[in-house]
Amino acid sequence: MGLSDIEREVLRSKVIEVLKNVYDPEIPINIYDLGLVYDVNVSIDGNVIIEMTLTAPGCPIARFLVNSVKESILDKIPEVKDVEVNLVFDPPWNPLKITPQGREEFKKIYGYDIVEEWIKMMSSKSNE
Repeated sequence: MGLSDIEREVLRSKVIEVLKNVYDPEIPINIYDLGLVYDVNVSIDGNVIIEMTLTAPGCPIARFLVNSVKESILDKIPEVKDVEVNLVFDPPWNPLKITPQGREEFKKIYGYDIVEEWIKMMSSKSNE
């Protein structure tokens, strides 16, 4: 017999907490709050499927980040049987995907609001 919906949701919450401890090596914000994780799905047999992206498609640390996600989840959550991480680039990442927590963290680190700056930049490009 597989996991119930409630058990799957509890497991999904645990996975998200682990993802909040995996950091992008270039931007010191966790990958979940940075908005790189698009979906976390827990199957009834305890497998986890994650759809995530990178800040740039040609990012040289892609394999490192994927392995870090898998290893962190398998290491910290024994009830997870297997982890599949799918890198997707559609839709492409942009600063609007950052969570409110990630946005505040970015402001503390870099001293400006990346979302506001991105909106201004996109607005000025559309006016050209």
